[in-house]
Amino acid sequence: MRTQDGGHRETAVAALADRRYERAGDEYTRAARRVLADPREGQSPFDPDEKGWVGQGLTSYVVAAVAYRVAGRDERATRRGVEGVAVTRDLEGALDHAVQQACLREFVADLRVAGGLDGASEAYESAAAAYEAAGDGVDDPHRWATTPLFQAALATIQQVARGPANGEIAVTWEDLHGADPADTGAFLARRATVKRQRFPSLVERVVTDGHLAAPRGTTEYDNAAHQCPNCGSADVNWVADSILCLRCSTPVERV
Repeated sequence: MRTQDGGHRETAVAALADRRYERAGDEYTRAARRVLADPREGQSPFDPDEKGWVGQGLTSYVVAAVAYRVAGRDERATRRGVEGVAVTRDLEGALDHAVQQACLREFVADLRVAGGLDGASEAYESAAAAYEAAGDGVDDPHRWATTPLFQAALATIQQVARGPANGEIAVTWEDLHGADPADTGAFLARRATVKRQRFPSLVERVVTDGHLAAPRGTTEYDNAAHQCPNCGSADVNWVADSILCLRCSTPVERV
């Protein structure tokens, strides 16, 4: 089941496809605020939640900040980063498991990178240390790492990495987790360590390129019914309510 974003995520993805990055930032902001007000029917963002559905709101803040920077609106990106950090810290009172609080620290670091704020490297180090400290209390790291909160924390780096990688998956789930799940703390801390190494340069790359790819949804290669009017590719990405080119995120045309 999805969170209640009021349709703003679909509008944001369509704006990315049209290269209207400030509009995309606005719609991702609206999606974030809507989800964080009422994540799902009957659920308060301030109640404990093992799934952590509020993560889908937090990741919308991160994407919004990146979109504003691609649009050349750095001041709006900074405001969104500051707003997202404040909200994330407030949620520590609801998501009270130690491993969830480590994930919230990971979000804080992402927001610092996306918003161009100081202290991102230190924030990732804090998140990694929190994962290490939480490790002894986690009996199944795979279960936690596949909850909506943790999946949402991976979504933005995977989306940002798509553009420079010709639309492919450039940052995998395996890249972001340790080799040995039995070493729970290190397994989860790798998320923050890899992001500290890669996310800032990926954000700078898309800002320099002036292009932020849409998220990856359901894909098909060599689709005979569609072609991209921009690059000519027949590789298709179905995401939100849009049918886009897998390579450049342009809306595709039927042939």
